[in-house]
Amino acid sequence: MKDSVAEEHLYLGFSHKYRDSIFPLHTSISLFLLSYCDCKLFKIFLVPTGEDVDDQFVTKNLLGDLEVHLISRWQLPVIVQSCCLPAVVVKDGKFCRAGLSVVLRHIIQKTYEADPSKKDVLELLGFKKTCLKACAEVSQWTRLCEISIPLAVEGFLTASPEHCQTIPPDILQLERKLGEPVRVHNDDKIRRQKLQQQKAGAKAAVPVLGKEATEEGKTVEMHEHPLPSLELSIAFSKLLVQEVSDAVNREAAHIRRTKTSDLPLLDHVFAEGLYFTLADIVLLPCIHQFLVSSIKQGKNLVNLPLISSWYQRVQEVPGVKKAAGKCNMALLQLPELMSAPEEQLQDFSSVPDELEEENEDSNFIGGPRPTMTKLMENGIEAKFSPHPCPSWTLDWTNLPPAVSPGEGKMSRDRALRKQQQLNNLVAAVTKLAKPGDVIVDFCSGGGHVGIVLAHMMPSCQVVLIENKELSLIRAKDRSDELGLNNIWFIQANLDYFHGTFNIGVALHACGVATDMVIEHCIKSQAAFVISPCCYGFIQNTVKFKYPRSHQFKEILSYKEHMILCRFADQTAVQLPPERRLIGKQCMGLVDLDRAWAAEEHNYSVQVISMEPESCSPKNNMFVGIPT
Repeated sequence: MKDSVAEEHLYLGFSHKYRDSIFPLHTSISLFLLSYCDCKLFKIFLVPTGEDVDDQFVTKNLLGDLEVHLISRWQLPVIVQSCCLPAVVVKDGKFCRAGLSVVLRHIIQKTYEADPSKKDVLELLGFKKTCLKACAEVSQWTRLCEISIPLAVEGFLTASPEHCQTIPPDILQLERKLGEPVRVHNDDKIRRQKLQQQKAGAKAAVPVLGKEATEEGKTVEMHEHPLPSLELSIAFSKLLVQEVSDAVNREAAHIRRTKTSDLPLLDHVFAEGLYFTLADIVLLPCIHQFLVSSIKQGKNLVNLPLISSWYQRVQEVPGVKKAAGKCNMALLQLPELMSAPEEQLQDFSSVPDELEEENEDSNFIGGPRPTMTKLMENGIEAKFSPHPCPSWTLDWTNLPPAVSPGEGKMSRDRALRKQQQLNNLVAAVTKLAKPGDVIVDFCSGGGHVGIVLAHMMPSCQVVLIENKELSLIRAKDRSDELGLNNIWFIQANLDYFHGTFNIGVALHACGVATDMVIEHCIKSQAAFVISPCCYGFIQNTVKFKYPRSHQFKEILSYKEHMILCRFADQTAVQLPPERRLIGKQCMGLVDLDRAWAAEEHNYSVQVISMEPESCSPKNNMFVGIPT
């Protein structure tokens, strides 16, 4: 165990206690993970949503062996007040991690750093440590686990009896997900092993945990599982730090010659496939509450056989029952259910109607000319406002080295182009900002924009928001080197930031992120300076539908708009000049649609080309001012 791990403060929301869980469920999930990891590295604060909270009752009766403190929302660090809970802050109060997935992943990483023998904890992050790493705004799976199911269960528990007769659609979507084939790294080898097992009619016992490993001796009682399964064998052998038997590993010649398309598919063992991950930790407190409530109401769980089997299987994982006991979760023992016929689930779509439309239109054929012609016939063409200060530049040679993007790991040519891009954004922000303004650098990456702004405008407060931890840590290191005291760092998805600010800025916000930044700025009635990127990644999401503006919606279908987006990405310097010109026109049209959509919210928006245009293939820039 390492002794020099700095204490961090963990802030969790607290609205009420219901049965054996603390609500919101994000808090129960966080506490369950802390118990599972046996993590005591954080000073825990509960933040009540109401005023009538009994301090003694909360700290003594709800949280097992975890020491907690109550704190009111107005006592929170300023940076936390701008974020959704849960949130973790380091002692200096400058660096905050917010949102369920970000906080849980951080707890896992800190636990392992403090005690590298806890490799089972690190394994919760899954293959390449990517479990629940993708933003909920773009990943349907992260959204389902992090947002949809916790909210669905909370709604189910608080609904009147007449409104909770049906199973929530998000629960049914999880049931369907558990029935989908599993795709894992090296699955070809595992599928061949499964084929060999099927051919041999293998009836060997599968290792399943009869009782949990004891903390001292790590002894495990084994018994035969009635349903032989290669997937179960692999999953539990990993949990038990065992190897799958040699008999399973060896493949016959006819198995090796079998085409991949003819191999059997793999079944789910846990939420993300074969292995127990953070997704299972997130889902267990939610599904537990749903099942307890359903059984109390006398509901038949015949439509949820896979969830029921998963719920039982998770309990067999070492440490789960002990962690549940610490959190006062009395886990249920459910009868084994037969799979429901597919037609019984047909009435419950696993994908919202609007996303079904998106999937139908995912393959676009043809060029952009018919769409561009259609817009021209309606008087719409790409148009760019003149650059307000085309020759403005920072005096890079006299700035501290840590301010320059060249301090990062990039070539000299790329660093020069990055400086040129920053000249454009900083020039626009300089014209808008006044002393005391709060400037938010969305999708900040390594802080190229935010650090320059904080250095050049010491009278303004600058907040960097970025989902990638390593990028933000690099930005914090550069800031510390410069001694900046007017800058804060938030690792979070954009949706978890709800602070007020005066100017929003983003350099090369990818795909839908540009529209998310514009939305945040409109909500705060803030000006914005944004350079979009990755037009080809634009697609309909739960929150955003395209085209964005009323004018474009009247003329173009979603599919036609997506054709513009795909070709807007074709501006790379190695492409023929005429192709790049079409790409630039498509960029202009997509951004014109965005500008008009913002103007529907009483904004004045200009679409400008950066100077020089060679600074980036994605050289468009919005400047929006509320009117």
